[in-house]
Amino acid sequence: MTDLTRILDHAVIPELPNPYFGKVRDCYDLPDDRRILISSDRISAFDRILAAIPFKGQVLTQTARFWFDHTADICANHVLSYPDPNVVIGKRLTILPVEIVVRGYLAGTTGTSVLTLYRQGQRAMYGHVLPDGLRDNAPLPEPIITPTSKAFDGGHDEPLTAAQIVAEGLLSQEQWDRVSSVALALFARGQEMAAKRGLILVDTKYEFGTDAEGNILLADEIHTPDSSRYWLADGYPAAFEAGSRPPSFDKDVIRSWVAARCDPYSDPIPEIPAEMIAATSQVYIDAFEAITGMTFVPDMSGASPLDRVRANLQEFFNR
Repeated sequence: MTDLTRILDHAVIPELPNPYFGKVRDCYDLPDDRRILISSDRISAFDRILAAIPFKGQVLTQTARFWFDHTADICANHVLSYPDPNVVIGKRLTILPVEIVVRGYLAGTTGTSVLTLYRQGQRAMYGHVLPDGLRDNAPLPEPIITPTSKAFDGGHDEPLTAAQIVAEGLLSQEQWDRVSSVALALFARGQEMAAKRGLILVDTKYEFGTDAEGNILLADEIHTPDSSRYWLADGYPAAFEAGSRPPSFDKDVIRSWVAARCDPYSDPIPEIPAEMIAATSQVYIDAFEAITGMTFVPDMSGASPLDRVRANLQEFFNR
């Protein structure tokens, strides 16, 4: 069973400068245009933190590392080094105010997903027109980009079209042409590599930013279980014929458990059982191994994950 004591529930390190604490990442800006991004083990849903999942931060950092390494020929990324399994030292970027979501299938559950809109009778969405007669979870005629505005102030993301993005000055035409072509190329690479691993990369989101010279770089993460939907290819045909959800890495186990027991947006979150925490950790580990083809090796060094991270970041103290 997973060692439930090996969690990085926070990475508050007073010796590091200019902190910024997000929902799942703890970040520090160095004075030389570098940023320290520490992936904690926190799991977020319903706009709040539900729990800490052992090794989640390491899984996401190392899955993204795998994909950054395998897509650098398509688009440069923000990564400079990996001083710790949970940590990226990256270029500090100005994040573009548009989230680039690429979809290959008529799928999704949120209000802005193509499946939700299609079920409501919409055929024109995000600047695309989808044909009639598509069934739930069917492949789209070709992958499409469904961009949304990035809600920096905690508001809701809003669907956009390419024409709106340029007209509203969110991106220049040149920037949009660049990120859209790169996103489709990244998705094609992801689908091709996933297929060789018996997986279907259904949809994903990308974040891009500009560096001090104005170059557009891939930021954040890429093709991780948190930023992407993967289905298991061998179970897809039967599920599609039956009209049921294709088998996937089901990280919704905790989300569903909490939602069944309270109003997760307003009520206190009940204590989540240890066996559910362990099961969710195993889902992340299984996803890493299926996606990358590598064996997951948890870093057990240090008295605790935080002690290990601190030791590996000492060179940046009091910069």
